Amino acid sequence: MDSTPHGLDDPEQAAFAWARYRRLMMWMGLAALLTVIASIIGLEYFYGPLSWVAILAAIGGIGGSVLMAAALMGLVFLSSGTGHDEHVDGRD
Repeated sequence: MDSTPHGLDDPEQAAFAWARYRRLMMWMGLAALLTVIASIIGLEYFYGPLSWVAILAAIGGIGGSVLMAAALMGLVFLSSGTGHDEHVDGRD
């Protein structure tokens, strides 16, 4: 059996993969922010002035959904891109 670390067990490859994940999340955080701003502007245009509760609900609902989807998909890409998925199936 090969004792060299693979995928996320290799510190160098793990550092690269997690840096890529953080970069993806940074860009998706920016996308979430822009989406929330555009949504609040659109809601105010169609419905008039919003209360602070409606603004917080839009931030939480829209921003939270975008960031949650990005985090979960990013973890899928991280797991698949490092070979971690294949390593899990290496049972005897």
